[in-house]
Amino acid sequence: QVRLVESGGGLVQAGGSLTLSCVASEQTFTRYILGWFRQAPGKEREFVAAISGSGNTAYADSVEDRFSISRHNTKHTAWLQMHNLKPEDTDVYYCAVEDDAARISCSAERYDYWGQGTQVTVSS
Repeated sequence: QVRLVESGGGLVQAGGSLTLSCVASEQTFTRYILGWFRQAPGKEREFVAAISGSGNTAYADSVEDRFSISRHNTKHTAWLQMHNLKPEDTDVYYCAVEDDAARISCSAERYDYWGQGTQVTVSS
C-alpha cells in the first residue's frame, strides 16, 4: 500500500509563491502517475496538475501559466511550485497517485492513494 506525506502549505499574500512537496513510501514510485488536487469546504475536489513517471504533465486551465509540477523518482518525491497565487487558490491541497496507469487522468476517482492534505491560504 502506498503512503503519501504532503508538506509546504501555509499562508501567503496574493502574488506570492509557495512550493508543496509529496513523499511516497513505495520503491515503485517511478511507474505511478502523481496528481495534485485541491478542495474547499463544501465543494468538490478539483484537479490541479499531474505528472507521469516519464515526465508528461497536465494542468488545469486555471493554473497552467502559474503552477509547475515536477518529480524526482529516485527520491520518491514530487513538488508543486505555485507562483502568482490568488485568493481563489485558497484550498486544502492533496497529493495522489494512480497505480500503473498508462495515461494521465484528471478525475479524482481514478487515483488509488491519497495524502492527508495541506492547507494553502492566500490573503488579498
